[in-house]
Amino acid sequence: MCRAVLLLVVFSLSCPAAEALDNGLALTPTMGWLHWERFMCNINCDKDPDNCISEKLYMQMADVMVKEGWKDAGYEYVCIDDCWPSHDRDAKGRLQADPRRFPGGIKKLADYVHSKGLKLGIYGDVGKNTCAGYPGSLGYYEVDAQTFADWGVDLLKFDGCYMNWTLLGEGYVNMSKALNKTGKSILYSCEWPLYEWPYQKVSDEHKEYLFRYNSLPSQTGLPLIKTSSFPVAGPGGWNDPDMFDSFEIWERPLSEKRLAAAVLNKQEIGGPRGFVIRAIPGWKMCDPKCNVTQILPEYKEMGVQTPKSNIVLSVNPSGTALLTITPLSSDFTEMYKLRWEDLSVKQKHATIL
Repeated sequence: MCRAVLLLVVFSLSCPAAEALDNGLALTPTMGWLHWERFMCNINCDKDPDNCISEKLYMQMADVMVKEGWKDAGYEYVCIDDCWPSHDRDAKGRLQADPRRFPGGIKKLADYVHSKGLKLGIYGDVGKNTCAGYPGSLGYYEVDAQTFADWGVDLLKFDGCYMNWTLLGEGYVNMSKALNKTGKSILYSCEWPLYEWPYQKVSDEHKEYLFRYNSLPSQTGLPLIKTSSFPVAGPGGWNDPDMFDSFEIWERPLSEKRLAAAVLNKQEIGGPRGFVIRAIPGWKMCDPKCNVTQILPEYKEMGVQTPKSNIVLSVNPSGTALLTITPLSSDFTEMYKLRWEDLSVKQKHATIL
């Protein structure tokens, strides 16, 4: 018997519950436009000038938000996601925008967005690098916070890649302090990564958000978001759905105590998407260790893994990655029997082959 487990994969969590500052920010849920779901990390402006990450793109989207009535409906933020910076900081250690794609710099872009009555959001990362490999803020929290303030940025989306999970909370707090120190009002959105869920006590209600990308007839890619209640959400602090990729996970027990797992990327746009391997429901069988082999899209021995492995599968749009997982030491039969029982209760609409 095989059951399909549909995971709405969330690449962000709210920061740990805290008393919100009474500073006039985020009195209502943040609404705006973020480039990632439509344009991703397209930096090839020579071959694709109309769809690459550049100042031109954000200026056009600001124009669209005003012209098509999104601003009047409450969508006030134009948000830059990953892939905007240069790979090198400047001589003073400050982040800088890619000079070819943002020839006017972020300050000029912020001024343009503000002239439309909108606000500008920017992306950073708590770790050494961003998720796409650009400079992160680890060791530069105060420098980067002041840089964002000097540019006139109104919102910071702060991701959680390339950071030891035990230091994530401390890093997010340090950036919060750095932002407050600038004296400028900057809405702070910290993105706790999905693959750190095993180390946090997370309410199931975090998983009840739905995100539909490219759900509008226009090319803006503005999302329709359905939210559910969550105890810590309210004026001054809201849950941030960020980006929801719909991955579908299929699992089947094999002979010799092995497990087959297929990861289907249901997204139809952009390039390959990353799926953190330990988000597979049956990954618990890798405690203490397991051996992983990728069968599709190409054969690859992935070696011995543990419950904390950071391997990211690259799955093409509408594509599938197929794996076999062999526990090196665990009671596979009893564990998996209990797992199927759990799924039969929680996944009421699971597909059965």
